[in-house]
Amino acid sequence: MPEAADDEARYRAKMANRKAIQDAEVAAKTVEKGLLIVHTGKGKGKSTAAFGLLLRAVGRGFRCGVVQFGKGAWQSGERTAVERFGDQVQWHTLGEGFTWETQDRTRDVEAARRAWAKTVELMADPSIRLIVLDELNISLRYDHLDIGDVVAALKARRLDLHVVVTGRNAKAELTEAADLVTEMTLVKHHFASGVKAQEGIEF
Repeated sequence: MPEAADDEARYRAKMANRKAIQDAEVAAKTVEKGLLIVHTGKGKGKSTAAFGLLLRAVGRGFRCGVVQFGKGAWQSGERTAVERFGDQVQWHTLGEGFTWETQDRTRDVEAARRAWAKTVELMADPSIRLIVLDELNISLRYDHLDIGDVVAALKARRLDLHVVVTGRNAKAELTEAADLVTEMTLVKHHFASGVKAQEGIEF
């Protein structure tokens, strides 16, 4: 079995070298700050990933906020779950439905402005550590809000506040300002095979 022993020794040496590199890289990172995170792309999972971050933050004792742009006021599974945390999470659904449902630009703009006003209010609350701005990218895409004003406010937020923005077609100005941008890529979706939106998966 000498060959197996040699393989094990080489593996241990390789992993020890890898650990040393990783440890050095981690030790070199010393900045701690609130992050601007953007989840975009055509793939499913942008809001789901954002709510996963919110759950992690809640588990660490953070007070959090959610502002939903565009989405209607139906009771989603995420909202039902989050309500169990009481005042630890403030949830505000201020849209009137998707743009193809309202078919009224004036109403869409007014709803986006209400949602943004609530966002500004939450960002000013020093007890809030993380805010999810769900589907804000859609409001920006259709110019329901001024991208310059939004990016300026997000850049000016206090240093310890994390903000997560979701929605397709994130504008370049936002991605440039962000600390982390993830693009969800559509590879395959059950909807194309005739499978409807299902409780516990889509809502």
